[in-house]
Amino acid sequence: MQIETQLKNAQCTFPFTHLGLTHTKNAFSITAWIPNATAVKVIDLATEKAIGTLKKQAASDLFSAEFTKGKPPAVYAFEVKNPQGAYRIIDPYQFQDQAFHAVHFVDHLPKNVYQQLGAQLMDLDVGLAKSISATRFAVFAPNASAVSIIGDFNYWDGSCLPMQKTDFGYWVLVVPGVNAGDKYKYQIKDAAGNELPHKADPIGFYADQYPSHASVVFDHEQYQWQDSKWQEQVKGDKYTQAMSIYEVHLGSWKRPSAESDARYLSYRELVDELIPYVTDMGYTHIELLPISEFPFDGSWGYQPVGLFAPTSRFGSPDDFKYFVDQCHQNGIGVIIDWVPAHFPEDGHGLARFDGTHVYEYEDPRKGWHPDWNSCIYDFGKDTVRQFLVANALFWLDKYHIDGLRVDAVASMLYLDYSREDGDWIPNVDGGNHNYEAISLLQWMNKEVYSHYPNAMTIAEESTSFAKVSRPVFEGGLGFGFKWNMGWMHDSLHYISKDPSYRRYHHGEITFSMVYAFDESFVLPISHDEVVHGKGSLLHKMPGDEWQQAANLRCYAAFMYAHPGKKLNFMGNEIGQAAEWNHDSSINWHLLEFEKHSGIQALYRDLNKLYADYPALHELDHDHTGFEWIDHENAEQSTVAMLRQSKAGKQQIYAVSNFTPVPRSTFRLGVKALGEYTVLLNTDDKQYWGSGNSLNAKMLADKTPWQNQTYSIELSLPPLATVFILYKGK
Repeated sequence: MQIETQLKNAQCTFPFTHLGLTHTKNAFSITAWIPNATAVKVIDLATEKAIGTLKKQAASDLFSAEFTKGKPPAVYAFEVKNPQGAYRIIDPYQFQDQAFHAVHFVDHLPKNVYQQLGAQLMDLDVGLAKSISATRFAVFAPNASAVSIIGDFNYWDGSCLPMQKTDFGYWVLVVPGVNAGDKYKYQIKDAAGNELPHKADPIGFYADQYPSHASVVFDHEQYQWQDSKWQEQVKGDKYTQAMSIYEVHLGSWKRPSAESDARYLSYRELVDELIPYVTDMGYTHIELLPISEFPFDGSWGYQPVGLFAPTSRFGSPDDFKYFVDQCHQNGIGVIIDWVPAHFPEDGHGLARFDGTHVYEYEDPRKGWHPDWNSCIYDFGKDTVRQFLVANALFWLDKYHIDGLRVDAVASMLYLDYSREDGDWIPNVDGGNHNYEAISLLQWMNKEVYSHYPNAMTIAEESTSFAKVSRPVFEGGLGFGFKWNMGWMHDSLHYISKDPSYRRYHHGEITFSMVYAFDESFVLPISHDEVVHGKGSLLHKMPGDEWQQAANLRCYAAFMYAHPGKKLNFMGNEIGQAAEWNHDSSINWHLLEFEKHSGIQALYRDLNKLYADYPALHELDHDHTGFEWIDHENAEQSTVAMLRQSKAGKQQIYAVSNFTPVPRSTFRLGVKALGEYTVLLNTDDKQYWGSGNSLNAKMLADKTPWQNQTYSIELSLPPLATVFILYKGK
């Protein structure tokens, strides 16, 4: 096929062979492909003088000329005329060295993926008084026959800017005059020359919304961070620090007040609305449902297409940086949900990127997820592994994110996850563990903690896979924390029972302590528990209106007393009545009612106590910080535990009464003589409780009780949890 035909049909694989400046023994030639041009003049940019005119080749858009006089220009431009007028462009095909440099070190370090691939803004230093601004494009499409850059700058014409294929399957080109804010995609032809749906950049830093889904060139160097104080503050042992996480879906936390305005709050509006609320409520961290760009609102972000772009639904990447920055300046850490398990089939995304399975397993028994109708990454492929690990580092680097909560880890670990017999491929040992995914997660965690020791990774892992939150050198996956899905399931199942039946399920509320220190746990009451017909947290509770609220308050305080960091989804803290709907706001109007404002006040006080008292958080992951005082009283459905700080310097007793029966002479075993004072009672009137009388101060006596040498007597309110502090002798 003649080069003119290849260029016209966007089928040119090696444009550098044909276009640009070529040196011969005593001359040089310049060849250009400029669709729709009628005349092309070459300008030496060092002198701004014309070198000559390129001759149009027959009826094609190919122009060329040989020059036998003078030296070749160091850098040149074209003055182009066409039927619409005249313009000047700098020839992209003269910058071959700069283009190839994009892929020289991609495989050396994961960070190189996002530092070299995608659309990288650059200044071309070519010996002029002023450098030339340009964008270097590089994309991995090893089995494509041709790739072109299309965008606003060339009227989305795939014949204008063919890219050069390299030996390693990357396609490269430097395009002067393409700047931050310009939209672009890749036009890709498969191995047979068939044109695929236009693809967004897998390493795109900014993405347009529907219908274009175009990538947008973005400058990451413009934003000036102001969170240096926070970066110093977060140093230290995460396991001994308080961590109360507020899980948020930004699109439905709050909508603008005008009923007719259904738009989202922007990142900058959320700074003014969300951050003061979280600060007032005493949460230490915000966890955001996936921020990576995604096409379908109903996926809540869990079907991401642009892993390197914060969704533009709420603003620009710099707007998101500002949000994170302001969180830090207000003492709030930011965790994002990260989704390396799978991706959707949307045409502009990663699926069959160059006509073949570049990112996903080829065999559907490994590469197709039956639950989510999505593609599963090929965790054994070097380029995919680099891509995913680089993305984890990217969020910590460019956006100062404090932690990654990794979604659907169980689906990565098991080859037979949600598959019937015969629908999955065993590993080399005949088992169901995905060794490739396991090693990827280990590598990711090692890289994160190596480069960002103050960050953390959290696994959403729902099975009993061993050592999820243990170091890789101990044979673990290397996560910092793991969601305690067992505690969540058992405790919610228990609390949803009518109190008269709880005596038969007592083990469900106590069983978690059998394994509580096997992993470093976060206790999650997440979005998954209040959607898809499961009802709100409030409406999981049995009984009439008062009992539902009392059960919720009792359960919330039990959660804060239980070892492990805490996570609550938005709306739980106000006793949201309806289950979560991603298309509407939390029902903030409920705070007009004392029941809901009382529940909110309790969560605020729980967060404050949890942070202020080391006994409640310092040894969350150490068995020396916990002791059952009584876990066998199934008949009365009560439990009592002791939480203490290091060396027992501070002691807090937590007693939960999971029945509506008040216990007027309840005796509690304690460690020492002295004064005991009530820190919190979920039945207080300020929380919309009954206000059952409870002595503020109690003195221990020498009555042995519950295997303790001493004891105190208290009036235990109905459906309530009480925190009692040992004040000393």
